[in-house]
This record gives sequence, C-alpha cells and structure tokens, in this order.
Amino acid sequence: MLRSDLMKLRSFCLRIACLMLCAPLLASEPNSPDGLTYKTGYSAMMKLGRALYDQLDPRDKKLISAQPISLDVDLTPFTRMMYYPADSNEPGAVPLRGVWISAGFIDLVNHVAHARAIDKIQKGYFQKYINQLMTETGEKELRPLPDDGNPKFWTDDMLNEQQSNFNSIVGIVVGIKMAHHTLGHFDKYKDKLIEKDGVKPVPIEELITDKEWEDACKEGLFTSLNAGCFTEGVIPFYETFDKMPVRPPWSIYFLPPKAKFAKMKKDFIKFQDDYLAGRLKRQKVSGR
Repeated sequence: MLRSDLMKLRSFCLRIACLMLCAPLLASEPNSPDGLTYKTGYSAMMKLGRALYDQLDPRDKKLISAQPISLDVDLTPFTRMMYYPADSNEPGAVPLRGVWISAGFIDLVNHVAHARAIDKIQKGYFQKYINQLMTETGEKELRPLPDDGNPKFWTDDMLNEQQSNFNSIVGIVVGIKMAHHTLGHFDKYKDKLIEKDGVKPVPIEELITDKEWEDACKEGLFTSLNAGCFTEGVIPFYETFDKMPVRPPWSIYFLPPKAKFAKMKKDFIKFQDDYLAGRLKRQKVSGR
C-alpha cells in the first residue's frame, strides 16, 4: 500500500474511532432533561465542512481535502491546521490539507451557542457562562452549562437558535483556518505547524502577521457566507475571549494573542452587509 493511502486510511480510521468514542458525549448533555439533545455535533460539523469545500473556487478545491474536517479526541478546545505530505513515489499525488477539530471544540461550540441563545430569555446568562469558561484549563472535559437541566433551556425554539449559532461559529472558524491553507500562510510557517518527534505544532495564530490574519478572515468569511454561515453566532464567540480579563491558554487556537475583537466586529458586520448587498466578489487577497 502506498504511503499516501496509509495516511488517508489512518485519517479515516481515526475519524471513525473518534466518532464512536465521542458519540455518547455529543448526543446529549449529562444533566439535561431526559430525552433532550443537541441537534449539533460531529456529524453536523462534517456536513458544514463539505459545504465549505463546495464553495471554494476550483483552484482551491485542488488544494483542500474534499472533506476538510478531521476529528481529534483531545478534550482541549482547538482547531488547527491539518496536513499530510504527498507521497513522492506516487505520480500526481498532492498533500492532504484540512482542519483538525477537537472533541473539546465541539463541546465549546455547543455550550457557547447554547449560552448565547439562553441569554435572550435570561439576561446576564452569557456573561455568567463566560466567567465559568475562563477558568477552564482544557485539561479535562468542559463543565456543563449553569443550571443546564432547566427545561426552559431545551425548547424547540431555544435549540433552533443554538443550532443557528453553532453553524455560524463552526463555518466561520473553520473557513478562516482553511484560508490559511489557500492563502499560503500554512506553507510559509509549515516547519512550526507540523508535529515533529512528539513535539506539538505551534498554533498558526502565534505566527501570522496582523495582515495575514485580516486576509484570512476576509477569505474565510466569503467562503462561509457562500455556504450559508452568517456572523450572528461567531461574533459573540469571538467576543467571549475579549470579555475575559485573562484568556485560557487554549484561546490561542481561535484568536492571535494580541487581537482585540472590537475592531474585528465592525469589519465582520460591514463585510456581511457588503456581501448581502452584492458589493463583494471573490477576490484572492494575497498569497498563492
């Protein structure tokens, strides 16, 4: 079997194993009322990954895996760059590129999306959850939402709102990560982004310039909006980190260390307004 086939088989087997291990966790919350579950989880993320891929331009589709999302069982919330080099012995082979998401990220997105929805009927709830979240080290599973057994938090309307927020967060966060591939940022910093000799890769957010982060946001937003993922959920997701006096160490996987979302929020809103008004066309901002 060729090396590239082994890599793909390894990735496939890992996804299946992760899904089997995480399925009980992704189906429902431990303290939720009996029979009430999230509509969102690993399978929903995989669908979003395919939808994002479908919206890439033809050139970028040759670069990114047709299913760009792969799952890691790590409980630490993160998304990071996925890359398997091409087999030099296989003619026409290309590297396998995409985005790793952790089991902890799935929990994080479900919780943030739900807390934001609950805040509409219980003002101050979102900030209460932020206060809890900032104490999470990422070394173990995230704690449940405050009072998460409250039936009012599990109505159909509430879960529909949660699902909308979930799609927004996943679509745009993963879309931005994919843009680091298509814009050439991954290749620029590749030596520090690939695990070597058991040393974990550095988050790309620690390496990129302000301009590269801005370019990735624009490119990722365009792809995500085309896939139907709008900014209403991801804005409070990013604001979560701005509202923390001290960010948990795993937050580096989502925002560069010195990034403040206040200005980014205005840019996100304007970008979406311009998109909806038909004032934007796909235009590669830099890189490849």
